[in-house]
Amino acid sequence: MMAPIPDLASPQGPEPGFSVSHQKVELDIDLLSRSLRGKTELVINPTSKDLRLIRLNCRQCELKSLTVNGKPVPGVRYEDPYQRATLRWAAGVRQYHMLQERLERAIRYPPEAELVVTLPKSVKLEELDPFSDEAQSLLLAKTIGGSKKDSDASALDLMQGTRAGMEHMARFTPLTLSIEYLINWVRDGMQFVGFEDGDLRYPHVYTMNSSSAGAACCLFPCLDDITSRCTWEISIKCSKTVGDAFDSLRTPLNKPNGMINGANVSPQGFGVPDRSDPFSDEDKTLEFTVVCTGDMTDEITDAQDPTRKTTSFICTNAISAQHVGFAIAPFEHVDLAEFREVEEDDRLGQNAVPVHGYCLPGRVAEIKNTCLPLAKAVDFFTMTYGSYPYSNYKLCFVDDSPEDVLHTASFSICSSRLLFPEDVLEPIDLVTRQLVHAVASQWIGVDIVAKECKDAWVIVGIAYYITDTFLRKLCGKNEYRYHQKRAADRVVELDVDRPSLGEMGALLNLDPSERDFMALKAPLVLFILDQRMMKAGASTGLSRIVSRIFLNARVGDFPNGCLDTAYFIKICEKLGHAKLEPFFNQWVEGAGCPKFRVQQRFNKKKLLVEMSVHQIQAENDKEKDLDGATFLRDVKEDAREVYAGPIQPCFTGPMTIRIHEADGTPYEHIVEIKEPYQRFEIPYNTKYKRLKRNRRQKERTAAVAGAELGGDGTDDVLLYSLGDVLQTEDEVKKWRLAEWSADDEERMSQESYEWIRMDADFEWICKMSLTMPGYMWVSQLQQDRDVVAQLESIKYLELQKAHPLISAFLVRTLIDERYFHGIRTAATKALAKCAKEDVGWIGLFHLEKAFQELFCYPDSTMTRPNDFSDRTAYLVQCAIPEAVAEIRDLSGRATLRVRKWLFEKLRYNDNSNNEFSDFHYVAILMKALAYAVSSKAAPRAHEADDFEDDEGDDISFHEACLEEIDRHRRIDEWIPSYHNIISRSALDCKRMLGANHVASFKKVDFLQYTPDGTSDLLRLNAFANMMKLGMARDDAILRWFLFVLGSDPSPFMREQMLLIFGKTLGAIAIGESSEPLPNPASHDGLIIEQEASTEARKADLARKQTVAGALEALRAELAANTMLQQGLWAAINSPIISLRQMWHLLEICDRLYAPQTSMVVVLKLPKYWKCVKVGKGKLLFSQTDRVRTKPLPKRPVKLKISTAGGGGGGGGASGAAATAAASATQGYPFLKRQASSSSGVTGAAAARAFLKPPKPPGQPPPRRIPPASTDVRAESFNHVGEGGKPKLKIKLKLGGGTGLGGG
Repeated sequence: MMAPIPDLASPQGPEPGFSVSHQKVELDIDLLSRSLRGKTELVINPTSKDLRLIRLNCRQCELKSLTVNGKPVPGVRYEDPYQRATLRWAAGVRQYHMLQERLERAIRYPPEAELVVTLPKSVKLEELDPFSDEAQSLLLAKTIGGSKKDSDASALDLMQGTRAGMEHMARFTPLTLSIEYLINWVRDGMQFVGFEDGDLRYPHVYTMNSSSAGAACCLFPCLDDITSRCTWEISIKCSKTVGDAFDSLRTPLNKPNGMINGANVSPQGFGVPDRSDPFSDEDKTLEFTVVCTGDMTDEITDAQDPTRKTTSFICTNAISAQHVGFAIAPFEHVDLAEFREVEEDDRLGQNAVPVHGYCLPGRVAEIKNTCLPLAKAVDFFTMTYGSYPYSNYKLCFVDDSPEDVLHTASFSICSSRLLFPEDVLEPIDLVTRQLVHAVASQWIGVDIVAKECKDAWVIVGIAYYITDTFLRKLCGKNEYRYHQKRAADRVVELDVDRPSLGEMGALLNLDPSERDFMALKAPLVLFILDQRMMKAGASTGLSRIVSRIFLNARVGDFPNGCLDTAYFIKICEKLGHAKLEPFFNQWVEGAGCPKFRVQQRFNKKKLLVEMSVHQIQAENDKEKDLDGATFLRDVKEDAREVYAGPIQPCFTGPMTIRIHEADGTPYEHIVEIKEPYQRFEIPYNTKYKRLKRNRRQKERTAAVAGAELGGDGTDDVLLYSLGDVLQTEDEVKKWRLAEWSADDEERMSQESYEWIRMDADFEWICKMSLTMPGYMWVSQLQQDRDVVAQLESIKYLELQKAHPLISAFLVRTLIDERYFHGIRTAATKALAKCAKEDVGWIGLFHLEKAFQELFCYPDSTMTRPNDFSDRTAYLVQCAIPEAVAEIRDLSGRATLRVRKWLFEKLRYNDNSNNEFSDFHYVAILMKALAYAVSSKAAPRAHEADDFEDDEGDDISFHEACLEEIDRHRRIDEWIPSYHNIISRSALDCKRMLGANHVASFKKVDFLQYTPDGTSDLLRLNAFANMMKLGMARDDAILRWFLFVLGSDPSPFMREQMLLIFGKTLGAIAIGESSEPLPNPASHDGLIIEQEASTEARKADLARKQTVAGALEALRAELAANTMLQQGLWAAINSPIISLRQMWHLLEICDRLYAPQTSMVVVLKLPKYWKCVKVGKGKLLFSQTDRVRTKPLPKRPVKLKISTAGGGGGGGGASGAAATAAASATQGYPFLKRQASSSSGVTGAAAARAFLKPPKPPGQPPPRRIPPASTDVRAESFNHVGEGGKPKLKIKLKLGGGTGLGGG
């Protein structure tokens, strides 16, 4: 028995006094009972001779033995946070703060050490020469774990890489700490799939690695800190086959009883499940494969139990415990290196990195299709940025993963949600970027980590930056720049009242949106840094810097592989030959993005272009309303006093201004932005006349004549390149294309330049407002080959008032296949803005005409069978219905023409001859039709004469639209679509129609998709739509929602349900999800509307714009909801959820309820007693089952005693009465004397049966009421003397009837 040590708890400092150079982990996992036995050995390198305590992170473990250098430890203190994660009394939701205090030490970063080990006194710390042969041999042996290496070169390389930390690691003789432990039921850190009753999926297990501390120490004691790194030996023992795992005759490792991980559970709940065997004989023979961090050394079948095997791995690279992961499943293996091109294979030779893929049975084709570019990505990173840090790369696909990708060393655990078959086109862009980023994270994110929280942006930014550089090679420059431009616009939109990138590192675990924003902005900052460095003369830009960082990490320049911002800036300045401190101060330490207002004017006298650049980001914008989707993030930031970075009045740096002059030549001018307001004079170069109109007229003439432009035309300057389609007179007439007016032609002919590009080299993340005539924007759209310039022109035209001329240019852009697909789809969206009644619905006509031209039979509106072989055409085909659905008339309703067009496209969609799936396209058509139909109230049968005279717009057409949507939903039940996208879209449609009172719905329409066994994405969609419809106010649905949130075995479901719950609370707080208001009162057809009071308007405004006002409104609506309190507290106390999920729920309680520090004590109610006379002077008392819930009423007890002056029996009674009377006069005021006698006092014993003897003289007895247990009641005593008359009466009042009553 290990004795506890004194309480020496103190916050864990940054220096624990030791480091771990090597750790060996042995796990014996029982898959069916979710338990494991473990043993770990840590090689401790003390950094101080005074080291007496070893502090480690350890959770949910039951310690069995601990030794240091083979000697038992004298003292151990272990506090499992899972044991503290519950209140042992009948607490409620208002005691949430008491539970928060228990968990605060485990949630904060870095967490406090749960396991503190005292070193034995016999263990002496002896100093060691770090450069002696003994120290180096010891370090090498401990580092490689005593395993044999195939090559001495690898060991030498390892020694060379760790020599930088030699002096630090070998100052004293290393210690070996050995710990044996048991986990009865794995609650956190590892996910078991396919072992629950009714779960028919293939059984598998995997670790749930996380960038935050607390995941690794759930499986083995360690230093759970990303900056603490060592080498590893890992041995995993498990069942050999699927059949062996489900062998019911084998008992679990340990049968749990009582409290497990803070939850009071029964052994039946977590023992071997009583489940029917769903596997065939063939499935039972499937062998489990163990995939783990590092290199596999051997796989041995247990000699004593042939149904179990042990697989061993070694990792010679120093990595943190957070990057140690493994998976156990009946995997099918795919060699992804076979997709490597032959030229690359020959060029790399033996340096080619093996790439392995693992998937569950039956999904080999999907993993081949999904992971096709990964081998190419590994080769690209290796050749561009440096050698791969590990010997191979592995990735596996598992179910129920809380994140799409979990990063570990040389191994990525991916969600099976990312897999898609060959006939599905839609996920290719997003999934490819996620998987390539997983590969890039092996270099930066696993091998190199952030030194502190404020340095996280460097790691995230570089990882996504090199990901995008590979995608530029894979997908092309246009795709790359188009993606960067859209990301920059998104950053400008989101980076308002947000902290800086440096400050955001400490907030990454606060809300998922924080991490998403950093992943969006950080790589863009590095992108514009690369652009500026390239212009300044650094020919290789940021690529050279990244490769140098990777090289320095390999040679050991980074202690523990930690990179910080200061080092990154230093190496950027060194290799870029420029001072970059202002850049990082503005874009990393500062917050927000610049907004420019630019005006230009041509000075004919001086032949100069005069420009003024004004930064307006400091101007106060209109107060923004709160967003329900991000409300909880705002609340958490407000509670933690996270404030937005100060608005920077001036961003500085170079900006390229490109002027396309009259001869078509672009002239670039680089100006330096230094002040909030600056004026520039840019020289003008061209002396030629403007030839644009002449050239265009010649093109038209040549097109009509059917001849090619030649002869003298070759002397003119060619200005047109794109959008020059639909030019013939017949096409112009057929397409109803507008042309420039004579006045426009004249005005354009007087211009001295075609257009001006601000920030032509994309060196800024900004919003640019350039005052320039519309025809210059059109010239930029048609003549500038840069997709960024084209997209800027589309955005400008989209914001203008609808005009036939704008629609003509946009439809030409849509039809011209030479444009990038992103520009064509952007033009499609902009065309919807031109579909207005005052311009004859020209935009709608052009959209219909374009769809007919591209996807219908000639001269017919009947759609051709789908052919998605051309992906660009497929994207345009998906974009047109979405744009048509956005068209509205002046009353805000979709016209019958729009609804019929969408209805026909959905009904007559034909995918019979298409090699690709049309699930996504059908889903778009369904949503588009529902969105259009929901804009107009449903027609009623008795309203035949509507105010609209649209023929056919009746109830039959309305019902046909709803039936068509539901028909596809029913088809999806029999032929499931990819990820059930059709059913999910049908639920979205039903929600849109129901929210706008266009169609009725029943709650069961959504509830039928929420039980376990349904696809997770479909369940989440059903829950999300119910919450958006305000069903959170239904107690039964709210109870079911919170039950699933707290009890679902899938961590992915629980995480997503938390997000849905947060958005629901946000919508209620700001008034988006309110109960429908009653109809206003009507008096004889006159509707009386009462204006809200000033206070009510102020409260509503505060609710929508301030966090405090929204919280107050949220508490007013939900704080008194008993069902919410019960369901929320039940979810918090669930034995399924993780500590971090529990903490998020407690934070929600903190916003909803006022804390009450109280403890409810539960006592049993008293029961009645009964008394039975058994004879011979004996009474039998026994307790009944009757419970007394009210105190007995107070009632007096009377005692009447009569005496007649004689002896015998009467004398006894007379003596008792006399004694009672005497006592009453001496100190018992509750005895009231009613009569007296001159007779002597006798029979004192009778009175003492009811009265205590009086206190001795000089000590007056205290006045007190006898306790309830001493209550005495007696019937009246009558002693009859001679003549039958009573002589003495005494009335006793003993107690007040508060004791236990008789039967």
